[in-house]
Amino acid sequence: MSVTSASSFMSDYTRVADRDSSVDDEKSLHARLNTDVESGDSKTGEKKSSRFSIDGRTVSDAIIGLSDGMTVPFALTAGLSALGDTKVVVFGGMAELIAGAISMGLGGYLGAKSEEESYKATLKETKEQTLTDPASVKGTIAEIFEPYELPSELVSQLTHHLSASPELPSFLMNFHHTLPEPSGSRAVICAITIALGYFIGGFVPLLPYFFVGPTDAYLALKWSIATMAVALFIFGYGKTCFVSGWKGRRNIRKGVVGGLQMVLVGGVAAGSAMGLVKGFQLLAGNDHA
Repeated sequence: MSVTSASSFMSDYTRVADRDSSVDDEKSLHARLNTDVESGDSKTGEKKSSRFSIDGRTVSDAIIGLSDGMTVPFALTAGLSALGDTKVVVFGGMAELIAGAISMGLGGYLGAKSEEESYKATLKETKEQTLTDPASVKGTIAEIFEPYELPSELVSQLTHHLSASPELPSFLMNFHHTLPEPSGSRAVICAITIALGYFIGGFVPLLPYFFVGPTDAYLALKWSIATMAVALFIFGYGKTCFVSGWKGRRNIRKGVVGGLQMVLVGGVAAGSAMGLVKGFQLLAGNDHA
């Protein structure tokens, strides 16, 4: 690997706030690194800056909310449809949607908060290690660069500069602990995304029940199954192609397989719920007999 490649490697990591900007050596070092990267790949940089990007963790939260919302409430409404009362299905479905969205949102919020606290604790421990045990830190830096087969002189220079840099904790957090710094609004965004995804996904199978009579739960169930089959397939297809790509026969085939898998999962969940409700009805009928 060349020095320019090492410069590109070094200039991509996320910095931790509250750095000491008075260190001239580090300023000049990063200025040279950024200059090398910009001069060597200016066109690519322009393309990257103009491309719209979505936080991968936000997409993951949306997928979690939608996938749960499209299976659990669907299974519940399908099971309640065995009772034949549309009002029971609507009231039970709405209650589950609201309670489930709140629960999922709180779970996402607490999970993101735990991630933030874990990052802060690791950062504090890393800062203490850089002050109390600089020898082991130098060894850690050398281990980070070892897989890249850099010249020993370059590794020695990088280790020397990083060891004296106020950005050393940031470097270790990114390349040793591989922990990105969470944003301050991460927990709130995570909670809202998961809750909305769950509610929207779960409201789809409930829609047909609003347009039928009070005793037409079975008719609404047929429309609900058809609606959810289409929605589950679209969701599975989109989720798969978002990761693998949208163009090409291979990606399209993966998307179709992903869509069919989602339909299968939703069908199994709904069928199991309906079977349980039917079984409870038979048990109740036998007890009364």
